[in-house]
Amino acid sequence: MEEIMPTDRNFDDLAHRFKRNVYGGLKGDIRLQVLQRDLFEQIAALDADKPLRILDAGGGQGQLAIELAKKGHQILVCDISAEMLTLAQEKIDAVGVADRVTTQQIAIQDLVGNVEPFDVVMCHAVLEWVIEPQALLEALVKLTRSNGYLSLTFFNVNSIAFKNLLRTNFKKVLEEDYTGYRGSLTPTNPLAPEQVYGWLAELPLTEHCVSGIRCFHDYILDPELRNNEPESQMALELRLSRVEPYRSLARYIHVLSSVD
Repeated sequence: MEEIMPTDRNFDDLAHRFKRNVYGGLKGDIRLQVLQRDLFEQIAALDADKPLRILDAGGGQGQLAIELAKKGHQILVCDISAEMLTLAQEKIDAVGVADRVTTQQIAIQDLVGNVEPFDVVMCHAVLEWVIEPQALLEALVKLTRSNGYLSLTFFNVNSIAFKNLLRTNFKKVLEEDYTGYRGSLTPTNPLAPEQVYGWLAELPLTEHCVSGIRCFHDYILDPELRNNEPESQMALELRLSRVEPYRSLARYIHVLSSVD
């Protein structure tokens, strides 16, 4: 029997679930607010008149790309999923930023050497779905110009361990069984922050900020309470996102660096 080699995850089959379960609702809003806060605090040029060239690598449905395009920046959204890009294009057209956002179905790694380096590269919630995450980080740095910025988020394995403890799924924690099944939105390769920080330390990067995304929202186990007092939740998520121990328990961690 021919051996089936593992590949980076393509979300054609889950694109609509992502739109509904991940990007929609309060948890999607928290994600966008933390990312936008970090980016605009650290990258003064995002508020300048001169448009930046931005790559949204593995950008899926392009929510943040669209927000940046509204401010006049030129964005390339690449993804290996045709269905995710179809949904992105629908939103791009509806918002009226098609002149500033281009979509391309291509693997991030295949862009290296085929495009000019970008002012800003965003790669959000991709690292945990690829076969060779460290190699992907190296590719992202190559796609970022000198003194440009790399905005990286990754799924935090600590969060899934803690949530299973709260649910009394002790066997999963004892066995460190955190890999999602094929049809799940849980990543195939959830990452330990210290491992990712170690990889980043080996690259020519200067770190500017580290924030947690959804430090407590996902731990509200009662669905009826999860969207309770959304304004208070948002304010607290933003406040606690850079405070330990909350940051290290966040569902995702955002690291914003510049390339030396």
